[in-house]
Amino acid sequence: MKTPPRLIGLTGTNGAGKGEAAAYFRTKGYAYFSLSDVIRDELRERGVPENRDALIRTGNDLRERYGPDVLAVRTMAKVGGRERAVIDSIRNLREIAFLRREQGFVLLAVDAPVEIRFARVAARGRDESARDLEAFRKKEEMERAGGAAAQQLEACMAAADRVVVNDGTLPEFHRKLEEVA
Repeated sequence: MKTPPRLIGLTGTNGAGKGEAAAYFRTKGYAYFSLSDVIRDELRERGVPENRDALIRTGNDLRERYGPDVLAVRTMAKVGGRERAVIDSIRNLREIAFLRREQGFVLLAVDAPVEIRFARVAARGRDESARDLEAFRKKEEMERAGGAAAQQLEACMAAADRVVVNDGTLPEFHRKLEEVA
């Protein structure tokens, strides 16, 4: 029997199922942390309403001001010495490099076809700043290939230890995740 990873990092496209993957790992005893929570904290401090554009802009600003790995550094301070944790919303190669220094770290990328992801995001009812599929695609292009202090989603997905495609039922997705932990 293989030893489960101590830290599972999650990266992937918007609406692919990273949150569902995190919820699954929580049922397996993993504590939950999100790099986006560091950005949400910053938005609250600044008094800025939370929406997708503000999250992207503020995350990029924090990376520019404090270094591309700032979100990972601040999140690991919260993780501390916990035995097992899942860390969501990894979107920069320097974040990955920082987390790879931790013993037992595995990076999982979650993806799904764009039409499925857009339907999921639309069903959430949150302010995603994309009213139609074309706007959703354009927003995603900004996230995929950012510079050193921005979101680098494409590169992060390529750096993953494993890619899970979430294009079926929830039980099918959970079976795929079971292979990780």
